[in-house]
Amino acid sequence: MSAAHLRSVPPVAEPMSRTRDAERLARVTLSCAVEPGDGTTSSLVRQMGAERALEKARSAGEGEPGEMLALRLAEVDAVRQLDQAERCGIRFLVPGDAEWPVGLDQLDDAITTDGFGGTPPGLWVKGPMPLTELATSVAVVGSRAASVYGVEMTRSVCAHLALSGVPVVSGGALGIDFEAHDATLSADGVTAAVLACGADRVYPAHNRLLLQHLAAEFAVVSEQPPGSAPTRPRFLARNRLIAAMTTGTVVVEAALRSGALNTAGWAESLNRHVMCVPGPVTSYTSRGVNNFLREGRGTVVTHGAEVLELVGAAGEHLVEPPRGEDRPRDDLTPTERTVVEWVPVSEPARVDSISRLCGLPLRTTEGALRRLRSKRFVQLTDEGWRLAPDV
Repeated sequence: MSAAHLRSVPPVAEPMSRTRDAERLARVTLSCAVEPGDGTTSSLVRQMGAERALEKARSAGEGEPGEMLALRLAEVDAVRQLDQAERCGIRFLVPGDAEWPVGLDQLDDAITTDGFGGTPPGLWVKGPMPLTELATSVAVVGSRAASVYGVEMTRSVCAHLALSGVPVVSGGALGIDFEAHDATLSADGVTAAVLACGADRVYPAHNRLLLQHLAAEFAVVSEQPPGSAPTRPRFLARNRLIAAMTTGTVVVEAALRSGALNTAGWAESLNRHVMCVPGPVTSYTSRGVNNFLREGRGTVVTHGAEVLELVGAAGEHLVEPPRGEDRPRDDLTPTERTVVEWVPVSEPARVDSISRLCGLPLRTTEGALRRLRSKRFVQLTDEGWRLAPDV
């Protein structure tokens, strides 16, 4: 691990003691009792603040729609939750904190028609890296069942981003997520994982060493309080955080029903860049991303430089248009290219014959032939003109 990765832990106890007020404690309570992606609660917090939203949620009586939520809220000891988190090296961030990723605030404008989404009450973060380092980050997500092609493309893109100083955010899962984190670390870059469980938990267990390293040297982030277990709805809720915290999302391999496409959908609704690495049409794990592109959603990227061009500032990281290899005839004039096409390969031809075939005046044809001879495209023999060998 390089010195660039050895960070001092951001002050945890000081912000907690300074701002351990009713608003923060209310957000802790909501974070512990409300399921992620509860757009109704998020809207209430936005409209009336966390304290009043909490009071309203607690006021639901027996038999009313919010009864179960009120019971869960009553069981939360916010001060104790903060104390336990501090002992685990976990800090709780709320909107307005210096570290708060301001992109999350836009989630309140992207709540789905069925009430899913919204800005989380707060974030639980473990690791010394300030989340301000993710201001220019790019999300790289994809299939858990990554192919050799997917692994190669992910590592290439992430290495390029890391070497260019762009942080990479992913979900810490198997497959593409793991390769995104690992390739970034291998290139001495900055990366963070957003989890669907508590920041103190390791899921999946197979990625234990990676997640422990991120928690020790970088950051793992969750809207779930410590100790929370992952569930399918929590993964879907987590995806919106990945999309909102970053400047754009790159999808490498995704089946038709893929969480990575869910992340891309959130990025799309937040007006972030959505970039897709197309895959083989015969690949099951690329069917979703290929179909996403077919629907006109997202931009094709095949290299990290193309990602940088999209997410960078105007005029920054411009990519030269791709072109084939240079060929000798590329430097010929239009007249020379016309004439050389009618010079025979084997049997020599006279100037008047070539002039008639190419439709140019005799003098123009003869001048072009002499220039072509100086450029070693044609030869003049006693019988006439012919192409030079290997032309």
